[in-house]
Amino acid sequence: MAKDLKGKGYSMRIEYDTRRDLVYIWFGDEEAKAAETVTIKPGVYADFDREGELIGIEILDASDIIGKKIELALPDKAAA
Repeated sequence: MAKDLKGKGYSMRIEYDTRRDLVYIWFGDEEAKAAETVTIKPGVYADFDREGELIGIEILDASDIIGKKIELALPDKAAA
């Protein structure tokens, strides 16, 4: 079930590092620390905080991946 993010202080920011060809998508507080990183597929990683909330997605070699069809199935950390 999707969470209602309106009015709860959530935000999203996308950052691209040209030198490392890396995209990072931040969800919410950029100061949040990852407690667990899960490999979604080679070069694509999901970061979760201590409560199991998704805080970011990192894409390595982004220029090779972005623009192609990407299907990601994130684990349901809340159910764990």
